[in-house]
Amino acid sequence: MSLEISIIVPDRIFWRDNAKEIILPTLTGQMGVLKGHIPLLTGLDTGLVLIRKEIGGNWIGVVVTGGFALVNNDKITILVNEAELGSDIKQDEAEAAFLSLKSELEIVSDEKKKIEISSQFKKARVRLVWLISSNKNKIRK
Repeated sequence: MSLEISIIVPDRIFWRDNAKEIILPTLTGQMGVLKGHIPLLTGLDTGLVLIRKEIGGNWIGVVVTGGFALVNNDKITILVNEAELGSDIKQDEAEAAFLSLKSELEIVSDEKKKIEISSQFKKARVRLVWLISSNKNKIRK
């Protein structure tokens, strides 16, 4: 038996499948979940959800922005504002967004705008980190 994982965005079920393990970007750091995990509800930060369908297999990366995860009876329900499969991220777009938002963040002075750009920058950074880490793994194989 394995974990039953559902990732839900506001308008649809984004991803649903079974897996052997998952790593969640909680508000207090990364948290791994395996079969038999105790029930819990946790807040999620903008970050990478890492899913491995089989032990020793490749990780599937999903970039998420804020939400919650419920773990109960080997079912994990993830409710997030946005989700994007790591395999759908285009390197040139990710790099351009990261650099643009970094520059914008350095010059913005309005606090409300700074918070908004900071949130977008955090997501751009996570997208780029996924690309870099997944490319390193391809090179090692």
